[in-house]
Amino acid sequence: MRRKWLAVLFGVGAVTVVTAGIAAGVGSAGQSATAKGYKIYLLPKNLGNPYFNASNKGAQKAAKELGDTVTYNAPTEASATKQVTFIDTAVRQGYNAIIISGNDPNAVAPALKRAAAKGVKVISYDADVASDARIIYVSLPDLRSVGFAQVDWLGSQIGYKGEFAILSAAATAANQNAWIKYMKVALKQPKYKNMKLVKIVYGDDNDAKSAQLAQGLMQAYPNLKGIIAPTTVGIAASARVVQQANKCSAVRVTGLGLPSQMRKYVKSDCVKKFGLWNVEDLGYVAVQTADAVLAGKLTGKAGESFTAGKAGKRTVGKKGVMIGVPPFAFTKGNIDQFKF
Repeated sequence: MRRKWLAVLFGVGAVTVVTAGIAAGVGSAGQSATAKGYKIYLLPKNLGNPYFNASNKGAQKAAKELGDTVTYNAPTEASATKQVTFIDTAVRQGYNAIIISGNDPNAVAPALKRAAAKGVKVISYDADVASDARIIYVSLPDLRSVGFAQVDWLGSQIGYKGEFAILSAAATAANQNAWIKYMKVALKQPKYKNMKLVKIVYGDDNDAKSAQLAQGLMQAYPNLKGIIAPTTVGIAASARVVQQANKCSAVRVTGLGLPSQMRKYVKSDCVKKFGLWNVEDLGYVAVQTADAVLAGKLTGKAGESFTAGKAGKRTVGKKGVMIGVPPFAFTKGNIDQFKF
């Protein structure tokens, strides 16, 4: 679907993108919806990240269906401190809700609580924030299943034997750390007894840093058989470095990435299998959830259910956690079906 993009500066050093909904007048934070719908501020970890750009596409689809306005804005680098500035801006601009992917669950909590105190409804998605600083967390697939899956995706490519490393995003990223925790749990199973995790490094979702770390891993561990990168920036950088070094068959790369980023590596057989979920659906469900909270249909209590538009029924679990999307693996056989 072709969309017109309107860049609007909000005076915080980054560009805001408004792509759906009808612009509503600015008023006090937490104000009731205008005749044209709610104003929702979508705050990813950083701008320029294809993963979050894809989530924004889904968010805009939901906004169009609901008659809401979604503003997409974030720091240009993944920084919890800088996210606080954008939270405060959303409050000043009179947004009804903030949907945030936290760079650090606790660092952004005070600002989110200040926003909530002024009537702004706070929803987290992708990466959670402190549970007392939001109403509902629209989560990724079950953390355990994603962690286990990544170990198996690599294991199946290296005969379940050999050394491997993990190239993560920020050391404070809650979702990254949870997946890594479950990767370590998976490695305790007999099936993976001959696989050895030799190093975990953090590329901070920065392409240049991630590429440098991938190169360093191959130099430091000449017997390295694989790299698991549970981050879209990290996996693309790792695949590029491995391909440029002509080591695709020697060092297998897997993890979490976007089909659009990874297609060329999959088509060239440099990457056999990697996974993620439908990122557009994640943004779509997040906006549907924010709208339902604003409309009084959801309070964050465990057991509450609602229909998230075309995505279907979603149910709030313990501590306000709602599974937003299921996991999915991409291979040469199916990758062309996905356009994000």
